[in-house]
Amino acid sequence: MLIAGFDAGQTSTRCRVSHWNGASWISSGEGSGPGVSHLAAPGGRERFVHAIRCSAAEALGSSPNSELDAAVVGASGIEKETRLQASACQLLAETLQLPLARVNVTGDECTALRGAFPDRDGIVIISGTGMICLGRNVQGQEHRCGGWGWRLDGAGSTFDLGQQGLQLSVAMADGRLPDHQLRLDLWNQLSCDTAEQVKAWVVQPDCDSAKIAALAPTVVEWAVAGFAEAEAIVTRSATALATCAGTVARVLAMDHPQLVGHGGGLTHLHHFRQAVERAVQQDIGEVRWVRASGDACHGALTMAQELSLKQR
Repeated sequence: MLIAGFDAGQTSTRCRVSHWNGASWISSGEGSGPGVSHLAAPGGRERFVHAIRCSAAEALGSSPNSELDAAVVGASGIEKETRLQASACQLLAETLQLPLARVNVTGDECTALRGAFPDRDGIVIISGTGMICLGRNVQGQEHRCGGWGWRLDGAGSTFDLGQQGLQLSVAMADGRLPDHQLRLDLWNQLSCDTAEQVKAWVVQPDCDSAKIAALAPTVVEWAVAGFAEAEAIVTRSATALATCAGTVARVLAMDHPQLVGHGGGLTHLHHFRQAVERAVQQDIGEVRWVRASGDACHGALTMAQELSLKQR
């Protein structure tokens, strides 16, 4: 029995395959591929198929003709029990040549939560190119906050940090704020020398949320260096993310919840992570940050295992 679990984000897609040796599940390969966009966006279906095929091919490695028994994808922008989810499941089944009953596509926050807390309550906070919070209480009830996409509500994401940095830079460029090296660093990162070039850069078809999110480390570096305007950006973004976590805790009546942080904003931008932890404590009170039992691929594999066993 061979199963696959995918973590399909906006920046990259990971695939992990496992096989049943008669007594336990053994990981047999991992692969990576390009990121996905919202399935309903222009080119969204094509990007999804390409990401699945690339990551699966690398994960299967020397056994490309191996037949999968089940597969689950956690993908950005997928809502439960919607026509979009049904369409994504059909597309996955066709791509991997599997029966529809043996596949599932759900939000990447769901696979992250299942991986982090497979058998207990907790809250997952994700801050990558996008952001979202999802929790489950002891009664099994779930609630999500955030995750509306960068065009509607990206506060607390690395896109948010980069976007606020760009907004700060243009305020410096037209004299609303004193000029600072941060502006030059951001514009140099864009290979832009003038305001005209920056305006042209942001309207290019390939200027997506991931490219703006790539500016976040520069903003955080200047916050670490003590630049007050950059620190204000970090604080605002961290507070927005903490508000989402606090809302999940209150809706689910979770006292002293356990939290897991995922995404590049929390795992690589340590100064931002510290700001989020402070803001969460102020919003919720006593919490316990814990290490995830497994990652989103593990959560997807767990769900794929259940699908496979259910169909036997």
